[in-house]
Amino acid sequence: MSESIALFDGATLNRWGITGNPESWEVEDGCIHCKGLKGKYLHTERNDFRDLELSLSFKHDLGANSGVFFRWTDLENPVQTGIEIQILDTHGKEPATVKCSGALYDCQAPIRNTCRPAGEWNTMTLKADGSDITIIMNDELTMEADLSQWTVAGQNRDGSPNKFERPFCEMMEPGYIGLQDHGGNVWFKDLELVLP
Repeated sequence: MSESIALFDGATLNRWGITGNPESWEVEDGCIHCKGLKGKYLHTERNDFRDLELSLSFKHDLGANSGVFFRWTDLENPVQTGIEIQILDTHGKEPATVKCSGALYDCQAPIRNTCRPAGEWNTMTLKADGSDITIIMNDELTMEADLSQWTVAGQNRDGSPNKFERPFCEMMEPGYIGLQDHGGNVWFKDLELVLP
């Protein structure tokens, strides 16, 4: 039987923690607002999320950079112990790259850039089922990846380099869900989680 969890109550940051500057994160008009003040990461207090379906809406200013992390196990080292789905101002950029919005960051590019222009709301659904990762953005299939195909540290399945010290085929442990402050204003709302 599946479990549904509202990760954000629309009014407070209850059940969330912050790894950097707490002034970077606030609740504004029913949204989580990242002000881009070196807040590093906002993360769930729970760290037992592995297979999941996470849905949310986000918008950002011009040039803003953020991400959604999952299976993140070490709060001191999110980049090397979590998996990131990129959020970046890349509307209209073609071809899409491994650093475009909706990418499995530095590993798998989106099929195409499905993100909307800065200032407009986007919807995102992240599905993680074992090694199968799927991103649907704005109701369009955006990225699919089978983590079992990433078997060498620092290397993608096509032989291109990535920044990771561990092959993604090993990234199967449960962990935190996080939102990244990597520069610029970003807003999040409607964060809903379904667990199998």
